[in-house]
Amino acid sequence: MKNTLLILLSTLLLSFQISKSADPAIYLNSLKAEFKKEWPKNRTINLVFHGHSVPAGYFKTPVVNTLEAYPYQLLRELKSVYPYAVINIINTSIGGENSESGAKRFETEVLNHKPDVLFIDYALNDQGIGLARAKIAWEKMIRTAMKKDIKVILLSPSPDQRVNILEANNVLEQHATQIKSLSVKYGIGFVDVFKMFQQRVVSGQAITDYMSQVNHPNERGHALIANGIVKYFK
Repeated sequence: MKNTLLILLSTLLLSFQISKSADPAIYLNSLKAEFKKEWPKNRTINLVFHGHSVPAGYFKTPVVNTLEAYPYQLLRELKSVYPYAVINIINTSIGGENSESGAKRFETEVLNHKPDVLFIDYALNDQGIGLARAKIAWEKMIRTAMKKDIKVILLSPSPDQRVNILEANNVLEQHATQIKSLSVKYGIGFVDVFKMFQQRVVSGQAITDYMSQVNHPNERGHALIANGIVKYFK
């Protein structure tokens, strides 16, 4: 009886420990220590961004504004904080792709870059395949990365102006909720991009102020996303 209670208590404690997304303040602590090392003790750190047209840098199609997309805005911010760090921004994103296609090339085109941190951003295009299929693809990538001890940070969708961002339970919000639940399930990072844009609209700002076209953020929109990510590195 005593052993049974101990096992039950341990199970409950473990469940509690992984019942939320990773804490941004501590999730990347080991990497933050690496960022602070000076030559010759430092090493190259690979940040890999895997997703669709938004992380790829598409603004108003066909323009690709790589240096103002959120991966490189993040890099600028990180370099201001960590001047000794050697940071590679590696972008495996493809415009128009959904998570099923991204999962198919995950091992050959993503893991080959040996990510220290992996960002997954596919929700905007996953509207086309639906929640159930998207969940399978996301979980496949998450599990594969975690087996290799890669830190994973998931992003909820940026806006699509064809979807009312304030409508209850809209399709983007459904994907955001599912992505958050995956981050909770696996105890990994989560940046609620959808909520950040939604809050801007609730505060009275026009969503068009953050967009370059119907489904691509502009420089200001990408800055909002980068600001959501950088908290994991400070």
